[in-house]
Amino acid sequence: MAQNRSDDLGREKVGTLLFRLALPAITAQLINMLYNIVDRIYIALVLTAVFLLFGRQLLMMFGASEQTVPYALSYMNIYVSGTLFVQLSLGLNAFITGQGFAKTGMATVAIGAVINILLDPLFIFVFRMGVAGAAWATVISQAVSCVWVVAFLAGKKTQLHLWRKNLRLRGKVLFPVLALGVSPFIMQSTESLLSIVLNTSLLKYGGDPAVGAMTIMTSVMQILNLPLMGLAQGAQPIIGYNFGAGATARVKKAFRLLFLCSLSYAGAFWALMIFCPQLLVGLFSGDKQLVEFTHWACQIYFAVAFMLGIQMSCQQTFVAVGQAKSSLFLALLRKIILLIPLIYI
Repeated sequence: MAQNRSDDLGREKVGTLLFRLALPAITAQLINMLYNIVDRIYIALVLTAVFLLFGRQLLMMFGASEQTVPYALSYMNIYVSGTLFVQLSLGLNAFITGQGFAKTGMATVAIGAVINILLDPLFIFVFRMGVAGAAWATVISQAVSCVWVVAFLAGKKTQLHLWRKNLRLRGKVLFPVLALGVSPFIMQSTESLLSIVLNTSLLKYGGDPAVGAMTIMTSVMQILNLPLMGLAQGAQPIIGYNFGAGATARVKKAFRLLFLCSLSYAGAFWALMIFCPQLLVGLFSGDKQLVEFTHWACQIYFAVAFMLGIQMSCQQTFVAVGQAKSSLFLALLRKIILLIPLIYI
């Protein structure tokens, strides 16, 4: 089975392969986004210890005010208890999709999201648990996803099995992985740094309404970013396999297709946010003044959002061909080198 999947990556039409691998990845990304969106709609490792000890200070850094921090703290104290489940399910799921089991990888996210959606109203409204109910619903759903992933990787279908003898750390394996992982790590971690810079500045100069508007726009931005990540995840096995096999023409073809698809989607999303921002903004708040303010802000915030299709496709292709330095530079350029200094200016 594994050999057949490798043959597919090296022989099947690139376009067919891309969409067959990318569609489940995009679906999984979108469903995963529901974890945050559904909770916002309903309530509008070491890491666990840190958040429990310094949760209030961290939330204040991220832009919470004295009025909103009790709700955020109530949610976070429960949510961080599921950190281990999140790390295992998201981290190990990559070993499922990387073998070509795209539908199984999608199911990992879908199972958790469906459970979360079902438990949210039950815990929040029926059991009257409020924000804490939303947090418990998320933790339980993530735990189920974690069990699903571990069970699959310990089963018979997978080529990459979880063996106890292979769980010890080895430098020759770990360090190359860390080198290639730096760029995606920075992409994710700088989102947190960016949130701190934006929200603390907005709270100072615009108060809770400005922070609320940015929260909405960040959620809307996920709807743009996650399908782009799904496309890239679908393309990476194709590009990586054929790059290793020396099939340069297939690598170029896969990249061109990824580039055009990413740019087309980002362009369509840009047009939607410039001309009809209310279609998405209205999902996150019923406050008329906040929605009107966010409409105005969206037309600035998303003014050149189509360019993300260019950046994402190029950066993830660099990762796929092992060009860690180029990918790292692109990850740093937009947020660290340009965006954060411009926010303060």
